[in-house]
Amino acid sequence: MPSPKTTASPGITDAPATGPLPANYEAGLQELERLVAELESGQLPLDQLLGSYQRGAALLSFCRDKLQAVEDQIKVLDANGLKAWTAE
Repeated sequence: MPSPKTTASPGITDAPATGPLPANYEAGLQELERLVAELESGQLPLDQLLGSYQRGAALLSFCRDKLQAVEDQIKVLDANGLKAWTAE
C-alpha cells in the first residue's frame, strides 16, 4: 500500500492561499468577504476550494489578530484613566 502524499496537488499551489497578508485590516476583511462569496457560490473548481479555504483561514486569523491588538491597546488606554469627552 503506497504512503499518502504529503505535498499539495498541482492546482492547489496556484490557489490564493499563497501570497503575502494584506497591508491592513480593511484590505484583509475585503479579501475575506470576496473569498467567502466565491466559496458560497459553489462555482470554484474542486482543486481551488482547499486553497481558497486555507487563504480564508489565514485572513480570518490575520483580522482577528488585528482586532485583538486594537482591543489590547484600548484596555491599556482605559487603565490609564482616560475619561469620556463631553461637550460643554
